[in-house]
Amino acid sequence: MTRLYFTAIVTIAIWSLLSWNHYHGGVPSHHILAREDLPEISNWWGGLLLPLLTLFLLFRISKRATGKNNDVSQVIPFPRNILYGFLGGLLFGITLSSFFTFGNTEIPGYMLMGLILLSLFLPIYRAECILGFVIGMTYTFGAVLPTGIGSILAVIGAVLYLLVRPVLVFIISKLSNIVSSK
Repeated sequence: MTRLYFTAIVTIAIWSLLSWNHYHGGVPSHHILAREDLPEISNWWGGLLLPLLTLFLLFRISKRATGKNNDVSQVIPFPRNILYGFLGGLLFGITLSSFFTFGNTEIPGYMLMGLILLSLFLPIYRAECILGFVIGMTYTFGAVLPTGIGSILAVIGAVLYLLVRPVLVFIISKLSNIVSSK
């Protein structure tokens, strides 16, 4: 039930934003990579993508939280780490969008590099982080571009956290054993 409520809230919010944009100058479109020679993606696509993405990611979150495919009518309490991951992604997305909106294009690049470094320590690839990131950037960029960027960051984060991190931890533990045995 929580999934449906949250998805309904996101659906109402995105369609309210699109309607407001439509009646106040038109719904914006964004060029891929902000290059005029690449195709434009209309924010209208966010009206379809964001509710579906929300429903899918909330399904993944609830499946991980409960360990099973729970019934839609069941209300489940989400653990705090899921809430913190969502809020962290949301805050990161809003901050990134704000710097970009105010014309500072250098800081978002540094933020993304820092996020890649942070992914060695935190599981930024999880569904709650991606959902927060996409929702946080939707007002500025629509839903399609943040979903694409979030997907790429999730893949990079998963590789670093699930593959590179264990190797680094193993190497560091072996080195510390060597140093401590001397």
